[in-house]
Amino acid sequence: MLYKVYTTPEFDRLFEKLSKDDQIEINKLTTKELPNNPYQGRALGFKFFREKRIRGKRVYFLIYEDFILVLMVAIGDKKTQKKDISKIRINREIYLKLAEDISKNF
Repeated sequence: MLYKVYTTPEFDRLFEKLSKDDQIEINKLTTKELPNNPYQGRALGFKFFREKRIRGKRVYFLIYEDFILVLMVAIGDKKTQKKDISKIRINREIYLKLAEDISKNF
């Protein structure tokens, strides 16, 4: 079963600031790799909250099995890792609501 991959506005904003090479690698992850196997990278305290390292960047995403979707939420580096993870955990309910809304519309 293929997962749908969606991005948050925050993720899109961070993505636009990346180099073209980084963007190509992340596009490959979101279009080819995650739809087939969303459980890539390292779990961050929960099975559904993961981090995948790409060219020195850390891409954070949440997996929602009930909705068969992956929500790309942030991009950071080693320096911002702790802050990024904390922010995502704090906003977990907001991301769940967003995933529910997305699932209703597709």
